[in-house]
Amino acid sequence: MDETSAGGLVIDSAGVHAAIIGRLDRRRRLLWSLPKGHIEPGETPEETAQREVAEETGIIAKVAQPIGVIDYWFVADNRRVHKTVHHFLLDAVGGALSDEDVEVTEVAWVPLGELDEVLAYADERRLVRHAVALLGSATGTADPGAGTE
Repeated sequence: MDETSAGGLVIDSAGVHAAIIGRLDRRRRLLWSLPKGHIEPGETPEETAQREVAEETGIIAKVAQPIGVIDYWFVADNRRVHKTVHHFLLDAVGGALSDEDVEVTEVAWVPLGELDEVLAYADERRLVRHAVALLGSATGTADPGAGTE
């Protein structure tokens, strides 16, 4: 079975923090990840990313650019599922952090430089490092948060 989702890395207006979500796994451990969700019929991946970010974090964001695709396999309901997730860099334009989504345990703004230590999944950490490098090249700095406190 194939599933396709979209989401991404949401950056605050100062360009130094990312909005991430925490979910409890089966062992009741809090695992932090990027917001994402299923593409609904008639939606583009970009529209899905914006909708899922709003639903899961409370943040209204606009897609700035694609940053990559992650695909993986897992088993659910005794079925093997191949999941493809389209990730985008998104700019926060409004809203406020909220964990009202029933699938989300916590939400947080985390400094970009700490994401590598906080995110639970290696594929997402690699994607974030790539996106941060893109941000750095776009701003002419190695660290998008350089010079801010």
